[in-house]
Amino acid sequence: STVEIQSNPVVIKVDELLDVVVVSSDPGDVTTTNGATDAPLTFRITNNGNGPEYFTLTPNVVNGGDDFDPALSQVVLDTNNNGVYDPGVDTVYVAGSNDPLLTPDQSLTVFVLNNIPASQNNGDRANVTLAATATTGTGAPGTTFAGAGEGGGNAVVGSTSATGQAGGFLLVEAASIALVKSAVVADPFGGTNPVPGATVTYTLVATISGAGTLANVAITDPIPASTQYVASSMTLEGSPLTDASDADQGNFNGTRIAVALGNVAAGQTRTVTFKVTIQ
Repeated sequence: STVEIQSNPVVIKVDELLDVVVVSSDPGDVTTTNGATDAPLTFRITNNGNGPEYFTLTPNVVNGGDDFDPALSQVVLDTNNNGVYDPGVDTVYVAGSNDPLLTPDQSLTVFVLNNIPASQNNGDRANVTLAATATTGTGAPGTTFAGAGEGGGNAVVGSTSATGQAGGFLLVEAASIALVKSAVVADPFGGTNPVPGATVTYTLVATISGAGTLANVAITDPIPASTQYVASSMTLEGSPLTDASDADQGNFNGTRIAVALGNVAAGQTRTVTFKVTIQ
C-alpha cells in the first residue's frame, strides 16, 4: 500500500537585489554658448533591482578628456516626466533631502545644469558625469547587507555594484558679432563735399562669426546732430523699411533708427542703410 507523509516546510525569502543603471539621454554633444547659464545635460536612471530603493545622485564637472570644466549650477529631477527641463516646474535635487525613490524597473530623468565660462572658445567641450548610488549600500557584486532589504530580508549588491554612472558633453558654439559703419556723401553740386544740403548715406554691416546662432540681434543708430533723417530711407538687405513701428523690422522714433534682425546664424551678414541731410 502507499503511505503519504508530509515534510516540514522550507521557506526561502528572496533577498533584495541592489542594481542601478545610468545612461545619457542626449543623442550627442549638447551645444551651448560661452557665458550661458543652466545649460542642461540629461540623464536617465533606472532601478534594475527587485525592490524599491532610494538613490543618491552625484554630479561631477571635473573630468578628463575635455577642454574645460563648467561650473555646476544644480541637479534637477524631472517632476512632470516630460523629458524636458522646465524651470520653476521641475524639482531641484538636494542630496540626503529628496533622494529619488524608484520601484523595480522604474526610471527617472535627471538634469545636470551647468554654467559656461564667458572665456570659452568655439569648439571647446566639457565632460560632465552623473552617478546614482543605492543608499542601502554598495560594494563588490554579492556583498550582503543583513536585514537591510525589503521586508526585513537581506540586501545583496548586484552586478552594477549598486552604483551607475554616465557622462555627456557640452559643446561651445561661440558666435560673435562685429558691426562696421560707413558713410557716403553726395552734395547738391554732384560732388562729395559735406556741405549743408548734402545727403549722407550710412551703411551698417553686422557680421556674425564663430559658430551657432545669435538670438534677437538688433541695430540702433542715433541721427547725428545738425542732420535731418530722410523719411522712409531705411533699408535691410536692400529692401525698404517703413519708419512706423509696424509689421516690418524697422522704425524711426524721431531721434534714432532701429532695425530688428532676429536670429542670425554664424557666417551670415545683415546690411542696414539710411540717409540724412546736413542742415
